[in-house]
Amino acid sequence: MNRHFLNLSDAGGDAIAAMLNDAIDRKAARAGKPRGAADADAPLAGHVLAMIFEKNSTRTRVSFDMAMRQLGGSALILDGGTSQLGRGETIADTARVLSRMCDAIMIRTDDHAKIEEMAHHATVPVVNGLTDLSHPCQIMADLLTVVEHGVALPGSQWAWLGDGNNVLHSIIEAAGLMKFDVRMGCPEGYDPDPSFAVEAGKLGATVTLTRDPVAAARGADVVVTDTWISMGQDHAEAKLAAMMPYQVTPDLMAQAKPGAKFLHCLPAHRGEEVVDAVIDGPQSVIWDEAENRIHAQKSVLLWALGKL
Repeated sequence: MNRHFLNLSDAGGDAIAAMLNDAIDRKAARAGKPRGAADADAPLAGHVLAMIFEKNSTRTRVSFDMAMRQLGGSALILDGGTSQLGRGETIADTARVLSRMCDAIMIRTDDHAKIEEMAHHATVPVVNGLTDLSHPCQIMADLLTVVEHGVALPGSQWAWLGDGNNVLHSIIEAAGLMKFDVRMGCPEGYDPDPSFAVEAGKLGATVTLTRDPVAAARGADVVVTDTWISMGQDHAEAKLAAMMPYQVTPDLMAQAKPGAKFLHCLPAHRGEEVVDAVIDGPQSVIWDEAENRIHAQKSVLLWALGKL
């Protein structure tokens, strides 16, 4: 059976822990190497990752390409505008063809049903580079980052401020698998899909929703936000107005624990969901978080291909 990585639950807590440990070890072993040099063991030598982009990308595109280079393999890029997907070829047929030509597929798209269809018809592993439902690879990088900065995942408190989106869904999923708690500060009308909190609760996580941003941030080990206006959405003034009380400011960060870490998956709309004093401040670990997309995804790819 293929090891698809569509959501964090496809791997489970033990596999996620193994991936994080592998990422830490591989990152440390690369100290001093050029970024494009292969790891000493080059575990994916000869392997090719097909990357499909139906949504714009900087970090996902570069990090998966660099991940494959560092693992000794290579990657190729397809997008909707220049591939047959953009001319009406079905996802199923694309999956069948790419499975004959490549060793794994990463897709960054809108509708989560597309990646599920891709995985159903592919005979190689399929990895979620982002959908409207979840963003598991981003959260793998987030978990790696906070662990590197001394936060023990079990029992930690995470605060989310803003829109109940795909990133939040994957954080909630991680909370259940890795045994931490999440307080979500979201304005009314912008709540996450409640099914994620239900499943995390079954695994012992406490996931709470509040309309009070101060209550969400109070005592947190990790404070997280994301852009309020996602790719493809209109710049909705009504949504911005509803979100402004949840802007991450120094005063809001002061409600968290001393030394709490600030995360943002980027790109940021400075002056909207977060102010410069926070994103450029001493508690921000966003540049480590961005780099860690490479290291976390290397371990995801190794897991998916049965080498971890």
